[in-house]
Amino acid sequence: MSLDSRTLAKAQRYALIVVDMSLGFTDPARSPLAAECDVVIEANRKLLNRFRAAGLPVLFTTVAYSSPEQARIFREKLPELDVLQAGSGLEVIDPRLGRRDNEVLITKQWPSGFFRTDLHQQLKNAGVDGAIVTGLTTSGCVRATALGCLQHEYRTIVVEDACGDRDRDAHDANLKDLNTKYVDVLSLTETIDYVF
Repeated sequence: MSLDSRTLAKAQRYALIVVDMSLGFTDPARSPLAAECDVVIEANRKLLNRFRAAGLPVLFTTVAYSSPEQARIFREKLPELDVLQAGSGLEVIDPRLGRRDNEVLITKQWPSGFFRTDLHQQLKNAGVDGAIVTGLTTSGCVRATALGCLQHEYRTIVVEDACGDRDRDAHDANLKDLNTKYVDVLSLTETIDYVF
């Protein structure tokens, strides 16, 4: 039996949340967590250009650890996370995205951009009722942040070709699930046409 899944009504004002597009996830030469993601980078660059030109809010998240106690069970489960030490350089947003000084950077330790951060307050301050979520990885932090958007009552779009995952099957399965139950999943072209 299929669910009666509907398309969400359009938000009045969207923010772009770029999840974990840091060197720890985009530079496979430096990090075991990273994968080749040139296509995802380019899709995010196009979205960033549109949001910046329209004067709409842009926020980035990154992961960095400064204490062994931070997210200790998460790190026990996935020890490769230990490379994401504050000051290592792997927490830096990939320079190809050209993050600007006035664009909020949320440093987190767990998958969701909302958990123990001020992301919700930052979105409230920006006066938005909707979020466009992109980044890495689809099955992990993108999914968790998109669910956080839903749980904080933001009308949310996940941009399928502006997200990536080390596992293509996981990418596809999570996008299908998100689109069925939680948010709208659109292509980059569909998102730009819809928002702008």
